Amino acid sequence: MSKSKPRVIAIMPAYNAAKTLAKVVADIPKGVVDNIILVDDHSSDETAAVARKLGLSVVVHPQNRGYGGNQKTCYTLALSDGADVVVMIHPDYQYDSSLTGEMVRPIIEGRYDVMLGSRIRTRDEVLAGGMPKYKYFGNRFLTFTENLFLGQNLSEYHTGFRAFHRSVLEKLPFHTYSDDFVFDSQVLFGAIANKARIGEIAVPVRYFPEASSINFRRSTVYGLSILRDLGAYVVTGGKAFQ
Repeated sequence: MSKSKPRVIAIMPAYNAAKTLAKVVADIPKGVVDNIILVDDHSSDETAAVARKLGLSVVVHPQNRGYGGNQKTCYTLALSDGADVVVMIHPDYQYDSSLTGEMVRPIIEGRYDVMLGSRIRTRDEVLAGGMPKYKYFGNRFLTFTENLFLGQNLSEYHTGFRAFHRSVLEKLPFHTYSDDFVFDSQVLFGAIANKARIGEIAVPVRYFPEASSINFRRSTVYGLSILRDLGAYVVTGGKAFQ
């Protein structure tokens, strides 16, 4: 008796992505995902209308809930839709969605529980792709520190292109996590505390005006928030995120 095909759901936490959304969707290989759920975080452009024209499942927040708050809705909807694997794809065209198959395959095959699309291969490549220098060096410092205290050897923790087996998300109290950008790291801290197997693939990076990007001040707050949460992880042995 053959096993049924795992249900793969793509989620897109969206904010003002009307100009780039169609390109992101077009690049997802046919047959890789069974549904695409876009959550519009109260955009001021036509993101929701474009998404509906593309045939996506669309939910619109009546008010802006923040990047983490948007993901909470995304993951909740994906699990309710019966996802076996959930892959997050930013609709701003910063990440190469043509690699979605490579992201979910190791999870489907049972080799990993979490997959990350790493933007960090060589410094020259990342900077040539447009990543600001302060972000690159901040990313390198935070990743080194996180690996040191978490016992991992990941090339980066801060990518927005990531995939999860549903069992990982079901074990996480992600509704209690931050509504801000640090939500991404809190999810990984919880997954690591629960002994999830984490793999990576390299993905090209694109930075341009339409690609969402937090400024220097927000990046500084983000970095300090990660260090605070890393301290909480160490003090509680990971229980703060379980």
